[in-house]
Amino acid sequence: MKRVFVLALIVVLAGCGGNLGDSSGESSSYPSRTITVLVGQDAGGSTDLIARALAEQVSDDLGKPVTVVNRPGANGGVAAKELAGTKADGYTIMMFVGSLAYITPLAVAPDQAVDITKYEVVTGVSQDDYVLVTTPAKKYTTVKDIVDAKRAIKYGTTGVGTGSQLSSALLFAQAKVNATAVPFDGGAPTLTAVLGGQVDVASVQLGEAQEQIKAGKLVPLVTFAQMRPLYLPDTPTAKEAGYNAPVQQSRAVVAPKGTPADVVERLSEAFGKAFGTQEYKDFNTERLLTPNEVDGKTLLDQWTGSLETYRSLTKEYRIDLAGK
Repeated sequence: MKRVFVLALIVVLAGCGGNLGDSSGESSSYPSRTITVLVGQDAGGSTDLIARALAEQVSDDLGKPVTVVNRPGANGGVAAKELAGTKADGYTIMMFVGSLAYITPLAVAPDQAVDITKYEVVTGVSQDDYVLVTTPAKKYTTVKDIVDAKRAIKYGTTGVGTGSQLSSALLFAQAKVNATAVPFDGGAPTLTAVLGGQVDVASVQLGEAQEQIKAGKLVPLVTFAQMRPLYLPDTPTAKEAGYNAPVQQSRAVVAPKGTPADVVERLSEAFGKAFGTQEYKDFNTERLLTPNEVDGKTLLDQWTGSLETYRSLTKEYRIDLAGK
């Protein structure tokens, strides 16, 4: 009887390829259930809206629901930590903001920094620019006006270790303006603080500020883009104003380290198709987003390069992001 059992077991193992732990069958049928996209920012912000704009398109291609779940905190660090602890099977992924990879590490202890190389990058998504804004009541129309006023100011930021903080800190350090950062949790409360007069100025993402700029409730002083955005042809870049502060926000879709290559490829394919839809292209145009739909290796090269650039700039201008 024992001999018959052993022979039967050998037959079963042979049918399984000799590896009871082989998950190739599971990944080859991917996806078989709902996929969750973590967003490390509040609902209604740029990152959340991008994730939701893509989720429906990706769901249509994959044939399974794709749901967006917000886990705000620490500029996306809370969501990234949760993602790192999930099973690497492609059913939990994340819309990851670049600042978490290349700015936040300059503001936190090394053991708290998120290392993008410890995740699987599915695809790059898009980039957007920061713009320094104020209200008409402040009477500032240029950065020079702030410098000439020769008084201390308060600037709002979307959080510690964000592009909002870094862009402002670089600008005011070089302009020798006595400026104090007031951090908020995201773009919406930062804009509210500017509009309400709690702070004098704030650097926010252009897509978040455009409606209030159009309405005349916010005045754009300078952008931190490499070139003047088409939407703000009369607003100078920081470089044109004489300051070295090339700061952009970027986003990518990432999965836990160890996610099977075929699953990553299937996700990349689905997002690629979503990028090509007219509906999503129109969304990018409306939100003033620049496509950055590159592969994982290219994205990693971009972000690691940005980290070194910003590390060098903060050292040069003696900026302590943790203390500002």
